Amino acid sequence: MSRSENGETLLRPSSPDGHHRVTYVELFFDLVFVFAITQISHTLLAHFTPLGVLQTTILMFAVWWVWVFTSWITNWLDPERTPVRVMLFVLMIAGLVLSTSIPKAFESRGLAFALAFAAMQVGRSLFFLWAVPKSEVAHRKNLARITFWLSVSAVFWIAGGLADPQMRLFLWLIALAIEYAGPATRFRTPGLGASSTHDWVVEGGHMAERSALFIIIALGESIVVTGATFAEAAWSAPAIAAFLVALLGSIAMWWIYFHIGAEAGAEHISNVQDTGRLARLAYTYLHLPIVAGIVVSAVGDEMLLAHPDGHSGMK
Repeated sequence: MSRSENGETLLRPSSPDGHHRVTYVELFFDLVFVFAITQISHTLLAHFTPLGVLQTTILMFAVWWVWVFTSWITNWLDPERTPVRVMLFVLMIAGLVLSTSIPKAFESRGLAFALAFAAMQVGRSLFFLWAVPKSEVAHRKNLARITFWLSVSAVFWIAGGLADPQMRLFLWLIALAIEYAGPATRFRTPGLGASSTHDWVVEGGHMAERSALFIIIALGESIVVTGATFAEAAWSAPAIAAFLVALLGSIAMWWIYFHIGAEAGAEHISNVQDTGRLARLAYTYLHLPIVAGIVVSAVGDEMLLAHPDGHSGMK
């Protein structure tokens, strides 16, 4: 089977001065992560203990990582090509398995979560290796290094899924450490060396827009939680005040990100020489605490609306 359609490459057409729009299939793919973020926030609320917070943090890190790696791939591959679309649809199926496994990932569905995560990470990279022409030597070496790192971490994900919950926590922490160390070390691999950030050239406007859309997903969860919880509450003065505080908090977070930072960040990454280095820092690592903070705020909003007159602490 050819890695192209009608002899054409599956890579996005180069557009030095242009901006690749986010495609409808990318937005469709993101719907899985709307559900995943909902699962994360509900899992944190249901397991609001020190151990539960640690476990949910691991799951949050994993969900963000699988999404952001896919965003890197679709920055390079053209989602309008049929094979790339099919790849995204397969990832969506695995993503739904991953998302539905989140509430019981440290109980009965650990192996399902691990297999789905590993399949998404390794399978996506193998698809890219198949899709990129042999003439794209730098791309292929870069993907070979990434595939090696993700395959090593997959061993720990699956081993953790098979282990008891206590050992699972330890093994998944190792897996996450490998995953997150990869870009920082430029995926240094025996026999292949390390990638250069210049091998990670991205279309800055597209990367910025993809990340902004994930922020919208997280903020959407905050709005949904606020509305759903307030709808079920008795509309007393404290409940109405809590509703307004929660809603104004979401608006403030939107304002800070989109009015102050998003456009400036998109313009900056579009004009720098080493887009790979900036995308690795700003849109791969530094967006994670932003997303996590919004999710934690959503959980706080739900607790506030559920107990506007009282106190709710860790279990």
